[in-house]
Amino acid sequence: MVGPNRPLIVLFGSSIVQVSYFRNGWGATLTTCYARKADIFLRGYIGWNSRMALEVYKKIFPKEHCRDRHKEIQPSLVILYFGGNDSQDPDFPNSSHVPLHEYVENMRKLAHHIKGLSEKTRLIMLSAPAVNEEQILKTYGDNRGRSNEVGRKYAEAGVKLGQELSVPVINFFEALYGKPGVFLDGMHLTAEGSKILFDKIKDVIKKADWEPTLDWDKMPTEYADIGTDMHLEMMIKETEDETIGITDSDSQEFKCQ
Repeated sequence: MVGPNRPLIVLFGSSIVQVSYFRNGWGATLTTCYARKADIFLRGYIGWNSRMALEVYKKIFPKEHCRDRHKEIQPSLVILYFGGNDSQDPDFPNSSHVPLHEYVENMRKLAHHIKGLSEKTRLIMLSAPAVNEEQILKTYGDNRGRSNEVGRKYAEAGVKLGQELSVPVINFFEALYGKPGVFLDGMHLTAEGSKILFDKIKDVIKKADWEPTLDWDKMPTEYADIGTDMHLEMMIKETEDETIGITDSDSQEFKCQ
């Protein structure tokens, strides 16, 4: 345990989550925005589908911690993403395919469990994403069992489920479909693709009427009364060209606003 206690935010999903800290990823941007305000836990698993998530979700989000003195450790926000691997062609070798009806029920179970962790636990769902089929073929020599025709059906089902559950849901398919420069390999996000996703998440958080708020601009800064206050965006602007691991082609102006 590391103090002081902060709100906890969990990113739970497959490779889009696991690599969300790479190349100015959306997870890294969220972490920067919540610096000294909330702690972000990364629970991303490359290649996973919703069926695999059901094997471990009670270990990642144990409900028994809701009781008594452990209540405060429950997450304030979970961002949940599965669907890309679920929508894979079942005939593709070693496919992670999950039939559409099962995918919907799996996501329903995950959502109900997460929402039941505490009265203050919020949930944002991401639908299945679009892909760039031509880029996948060029990168891998085959289509990896992915297509927009099928992916759209999974995305639409995910959006409908979120609406049924009264949970904010981001149409990840529509956010990416047909946009240039958003994929590294046709499936995983570039810095520009991550920026699109981050902006969608930011819009949900800033428009939500959650109490307490999870809008980083309205949350208190930890130990703000100690030391010198340097404006975060000014600091990043001064140092962005020297950031380790970020190439010129990947660099972009950072904005939490």
